Amino acid sequence: MNTSRPFGHMELSQEALRVFEFVAQRSVCGAKDFGALGLDDDTTERALKELLGMRLLSRTESGTDRFTAVPPRTAANRMLRPMERYIREQHEEIERFRWMFESLLPTYESGWAHRSDAEPVELITDLGVVQETIEELMLSCHEEVLAAQPGGPRSPRALEEAAERDNRTLARGVAMRTLYQHTARYHQPTVERVRRMTSLGAEVRTQSEGLCRMLVFDHRVALLGLPDDPQAALVVREPHLIHCMRAFFDCCWRGASPFPLTFDTASALRISGEIQESIAAMLSEGLEDKSIARRLGMSVRSCQRHVSEIMKAVGATSRFQAGYLLGQLRADRAARGEE
Repeated sequence: MNTSRPFGHMELSQEALRVFEFVAQRSVCGAKDFGALGLDDDTTERALKELLGMRLLSRTESGTDRFTAVPPRTAANRMLRPMERYIREQHEEIERFRWMFESLLPTYESGWAHRSDAEPVELITDLGVVQETIEELMLSCHEEVLAAQPGGPRSPRALEEAAERDNRTLARGVAMRTLYQHTARYHQPTVERVRRMTSLGAEVRTQSEGLCRMLVFDHRVALLGLPDDPQAALVVREPHLIHCMRAFFDCCWRGASPFPLTFDTASALRISGEIQESIAAMLSEGLEDKSIARRLGMSVRSCQRHVSEIMKAVGATSRFQAGYLLGQLRADRAARGEE
């Protein structure tokens, strides 16, 4: 059985390891000496080829069958330096291209501003194009990014994809404010992502409901998600619409709560109370559990658990009765001027 061990991103066979150890114990080793290893000629030849290719053996003279072992650090330097030089050259090439493209942004933006055929609102129905548009707008953003992300916890994959992009933007000194729903507080990957973002200067808050998915870049352009198509987005360039979107975001921001990075009992109880108040309000409106869960960014099971607790609190034996009683309570409070 031919086992192998990892050698960097390559593998060195067990036979090659045996040959290397054998040669390392001698100053010089000839072809006839390898018979002591009990390997057949083909296996020995393959092992020698491996070791020569990885610079771990060298011939004492060119064209001879006499070998000497090379110290692994020396072999690593001989083998890796060309790779490191290539990677460095590629990185420099990437940076040259990046600088060239970024230097064209002012020209592009100036030209766009003077285009007579620029659409104030553009529908993009391809998710790949939406993501490319976000990348482009992040790169060209100079002042602030506003982000509203409804739907509760984001998937680990979505968080990972956004991480590098957001980190680059924050590193350039661009401010970033993000709104999540309260339920995102109970999702550990989101908590970890928020911790990294805030350490770089971002601000994150949460609220119960009322968010629509949107991104606003400076005062120039925005992306608005479509509730019935998660693959699509509206690109908004009309200044008055962007002003309204920013005003809506600021209104939500003022009423939202800072995202906690550590557990706080009082805060957790208050947020749980806000969630239940939202559920109670929607229950009194006759909404089904699935609709309530979607609007609050939680699972249907979690929603049903809250509904059960609310029914118990108001003494209802059915959702219909709970909705009726909660509606009466809201009407009474409104009549007393408490809402």
